[in-house]
Amino acid sequence: MQIGPYRIDPPLVLAPMAGVTDKPFRLLCKRLGAGLAVSEMTNADPRLWQTRKSRQRMDHAGEPEPVSVQIAGYDPVMLAEAARYNADNGAQIIDINMGCPAKKVCNVWSGSALLQDEPLVARIVKAVVDAVDVPVTLKIRTGWDRQNRNALTIAKIAEDAGIAALAVHGRTRADKYEGEAEYETIAAVKSAIRIPVLANGDVLTPPQAKHVLDVTGADAVMVGRGAQGRPWIFREIAHYLATGETLPEPTPAEVCDILVHHLEQLYAFYGELQGVRIARKHLGWYAKDRAENAAFRHVVNRAESAVEQLLLTREYFAALADDARLAA
Repeated sequence: MQIGPYRIDPPLVLAPMAGVTDKPFRLLCKRLGAGLAVSEMTNADPRLWQTRKSRQRMDHAGEPEPVSVQIAGYDPVMLAEAARYNADNGAQIIDINMGCPAKKVCNVWSGSALLQDEPLVARIVKAVVDAVDVPVTLKIRTGWDRQNRNALTIAKIAEDAGIAALAVHGRTRADKYEGEAEYETIAAVKSAIRIPVLANGDVLTPPQAKHVLDVTGADAVMVGRGAQGRPWIFREIAHYLATGETLPEPTPAEVCDILVHHLEQLYAFYGELQGVRIARKHLGWYAKDRAENAAFRHVVNRAESAVEQLLLTREYFAALADDARLAA
C-alpha cells in the first residue's frame, strides 16, 4: 500500500489509541511486523503543546519511517496549524481523528462527533491538506449512528480534498466498541473511491485479518485492541497472508523477552515512576488470556520499582516455562 511517497509493507497498521500507542509501543509493534504505527492523538489546541504529555507524544527521535502523527480537534484553522507544527517536528504523515467515540472527545465536537457535520468535515480536511507538504490521512467510523451511516459521503469529501488514505472502523460512533464490526460499509467505500482504504474493527487473529481484507477489498488492515498484549500479531498476520499457515504461539520465554524489552523501553522513555505505572496496563494485557492472569496482575501491580516489576515478570514467565516443560 502506498501513502504518498511511502510504501507500507506489510499493509498492516497499528491503530492510534490514546494512552496505548506511545513511542515505546509503536517501536515494539514496528519491530514485530507492523508496516505503519500511528501515534496516539495530539490535541490541536496550541495551549497544550508544551505540556509534558504533549512533548512525549511529539517525540519521534529514532523512530523508523514513516512517522504518522494523529491530530484531533474541531477548528479547521487550529487543525491546520497543528498539522504544520507536527510536520515541522518530525511527522511524515498527518492523520486526522474523526473516529474516536470517547464522550470527552465527542463532547468538544471532535473525533467521531464531526461526522454529524459534513460541511465542517470538508473544511477541516481541505485546511489540513493545504497546510502541509506531507501526506494527510483520515480515520473515521461508518457514521454517527446506524440510522446515519455516512461514511461513503465522507470518503468522497476526503478524496476530493486530497486525503492520501482513509481508515474506516466498521462501527458507528453510537456503537462505541460494542457488538461486532460490520464490513459492508467499508467495502462500499473501497469500491467508490480510488485512494487506499484501511479496514479497522475486530481484527484479532490472522484469519480474521484475511477475512476482512477479502470481504472489503481494502488495501490494508488496521489493528487496534488486537495488538494489546499481543504485539506479535503483526508478524502472525503477515505470515498467514503470505503462506496461509498459522505461526505457533510464542513460547513463554519469547513472550518474556518481548515484555522485558517493552518494560525497559517504558522506564527509559517515561522515567521509572511513570514507566512502572504505565507498564501495569500492558502487563495486564499480556496476561489476560492466561488462567493465572488475575494472580499475576495482583502481584505485579504491587511493584513500585522497575527492579521489582522486572523481577516479578521474569519469575512469572519462568514458572510458565517450567509448567510447559512438565506438561510436555
